[in-house]
Amino acid sequence: MEKFFKLKERNTNVRTELIAGLTTFVAMAYILAVNPAILSAASMDRGAVFSATAISAGIATLVMALFANLPYALAPGMGLNAFFSLTVCTIMGYSWQFAITAVFVEGILFIILTLLNVREAIISSIPKNIKSAISVGIGFFIAFIGLQNAEIIVSGTTLVELGDITSGPALLAVCGLLITSVLLAYKVKGALLIGIVLTTLLGIPVGLTKVHEGSWLPPSLEPTFWKFAFDEVAAHPVDFIIVCFSFLFVDMFDTVGTLIACATKAGMVEEDGTVQGAKEALLADAVGTTVGAILGTSTVTTVVESSTGIVSGGRTGLTAAAVSILFFLSLFLSPLILSVPLAATTPVLVIVGYFMIGEIRNIDFANPVLGIPAFLTILMMVTSFSISDGIMFGVISYVFIKAFRKEVEDISVTTLILTVLFILKFIIEGISY
Repeated sequence: MEKFFKLKERNTNVRTELIAGLTTFVAMAYILAVNPAILSAASMDRGAVFSATAISAGIATLVMALFANLPYALAPGMGLNAFFSLTVCTIMGYSWQFAITAVFVEGILFIILTLLNVREAIISSIPKNIKSAISVGIGFFIAFIGLQNAEIIVSGTTLVELGDITSGPALLAVCGLLITSVLLAYKVKGALLIGIVLTTLLGIPVGLTKVHEGSWLPPSLEPTFWKFAFDEVAAHPVDFIIVCFSFLFVDMFDTVGTLIACATKAGMVEEDGTVQGAKEALLADAVGTTVGAILGTSTVTTVVESSTGIVSGGRTGLTAAAVSILFFLSLFLSPLILSVPLAATTPVLVIVGYFMIGEIRNIDFANPVLGIPAFLTILMMVTSFSISDGIMFGVISYVFIKAFRKEVEDISVTTLILTVLFILKFIIEGISY
C-alpha cells in the first residue's frame, strides 16, 4: 500500500487515509437516498436507481483511487439529477430513457475531451485569483447545503431565513456542531467522523435517528440497465443536442470547480496553477458518467463532500479506495447507512466550509481587476446554488475588465473561448425560458 499509494511521500498513513475515507463516505451517504428519490419522480424504478447509484459511485471512485491516486470521491451529482428529472422529463416531457441517453453521450464526449486534454486545458486557463475564489465559494456553498439539510436555514418570506433551532433536526445539528467544534479545538484525531457518530447517537432518544426499514439485499438493476432510447433521440435531434449540451456544460464546470477546490485544500496545486493529476481525475469522472448511464443513473461527478476527507487528512487514492469499498458494501447495508440523519452530517459540512474559506487570504481584493471577478465567483456560486454559474460570472467579468483596461495579453485564448461559450450558454438558456 505504501509503495502503490505513496503514503510517506504525501505525509500520511493508512489509519489517516481510512478515517478520511470513512468520513467522506458518511458525509455523502445521503446521496444514496436522495438520488433515487429525485429520479423516481421521472418514473424510474427507485430500487434499481439505488443500486445504480451505489455501483456507479463505487466504480468511478475506484478509478479515481487506482488510476489517479487522489482522495476524491464521485457519485451522481445533486442538481444534475434535478435537471434530469424535473427539466428534461417533467417540463420538456421526454422519457427518462431519452434523458439517460443524453447522459451516456455526454460521458462518451467527456472521455474524448479528457483524452484530448481539453478539460485539463480549461482548468489551467482559469486565472489564479478565480481558482482561489472557487475554493472559497465552495466552502460557503457546502456549508449552506449543510444548514439547509438540517433546516437551520429554510425558505421563507425573505427567500431564505433562520428556521426553528430549538427543536428537531436543526437543534440536533446545532448540538452536533458544538460537539465537533470542541473536538477540533482539542485537536482530537478523527474529530469529523467522531462528530458524525456522536450526533447520530444523540438523535436516537429524540427520535431523529431511526433504523431504516427495507431489504438488506441489493435491488435488481434490470429496470434501468442499458435502457437507451436512440429512436426517440432520432425523432427529436435538436432538443437532444440542447439537453446533451446542458448536461455537458454544467457537469464540466461543476467538476472543474470541485477539483480545483479540493486540490487547493489538499495542497495539490502547483505554483503555475496546474492541478496535480487533473487528467486522471477528469477521466475517472468521465468513466463514472458513462458507467452510470449504462446502469441507470444521472451524471456522476466529483462531489464537494470529498473535502471532508481531505480536511481529515486524506491525501492519496487510499482514501478514495475506502470510499469505493463502502459504496459497494452499501448495497448490502442500506438500512444501516440510511439511518444516519442528514442533520448528523451538517456539522461536518459547516466545519469543512470553515476550513475551505481560508483560501480567501490569497485573493487580492485591494485590486478591483482581480478582486471583483473573485467576489462575483463566490457570490454567484452561493446565491445561484451552482458551482458552474459562479465560475461563469467570475471568468466573464475577468475577461471584460481586462479587455476594457486593454490588458488583453493577460487573457489566454482558452479563457477567451470559454467566455464566448459562457455567454452563448446564457443566451440559449434565455431563449429556452
